Amino acid sequence: MLITGAGRGIGAAVARAAAAQGFAVCVNYRQSEQQAWELVRAIQGQSGTAIAVAADVSSEGAVGELFDAVDRRLGPLTALVNNAGVLERQSRLDSIDGGRVGRVFGTNVFGCIFCCRQAVLRMSSRHGGAGGTIVNVSSAASRLGSPGEYVDYAASKGAVDSLTTGLAREVAGEGIRVNAVRPGFIYTEMHAGGGEPGRVDRIKSSLPMGRGGQPEEVAEAILWLSSPAASYVTGSFMELAGGR
Repeated sequence: MLITGAGRGIGAAVARAAAAQGFAVCVNYRQSEQQAWELVRAIQGQSGTAIAVAADVSSEGAVGELFDAVDRRLGPLTALVNNAGVLERQSRLDSIDGGRVGRVFGTNVFGCIFCCRQAVLRMSSRHGGAGGTIVNVSSAASRLGSPGEYVDYAASKGAVDSLTTGLAREVAGEGIRVNAVRPGFIYTEMHAGGGEPGRVDRIKSSLPMGRGGQPEEVAEAILWLSSPAASYVTGSFMELAGGR
């Protein structure tokens, strides 16, 4: 399993859970080098197989090199989790410039597309592959819009939703299942990047479940969608936003 943006948060939780279920794991990271290597050592300490590979998924060339590294070091890819994502400081749309939009869409949309392409080239029966699974990490923001905070981020995740639906139908007959999860209000470091580390605690009382979510809860959903238990599930979305 290749997990993008796996140095921390949801990606790291997926890596730990996947390794515990017997996957050989590639922990991709861009900036969280120390955390990524600590995660790899922890997995190896539990007799799991894991490697860490640096790559900026917004670069098509870097994505190709990332997948080549997985081929060489772990063998045939059977599962991809497109988890890498960025957001910037809370802002109204009328204060957002093109540079910010390019950065957000570069990782969240282009990166997801680049990784899906490489996975299809390896997994699809059309290309001699044995099939596999892709899980895209979208966001509840794609439904809610994040007004006054992250409209650009929400729009990028709406694009991920469309990609998930279209690609699932495109490769369903080629042995590949493509699904997405839509986390929301999860305790991760991403909120600090938006300028409000305590955002989940501020919002949690307004959620039907009355609490924020944990990365491990999202990881369980991703692992289920990646497993034979979900063998007839494709083009589907799993909501993980406490009922909102």
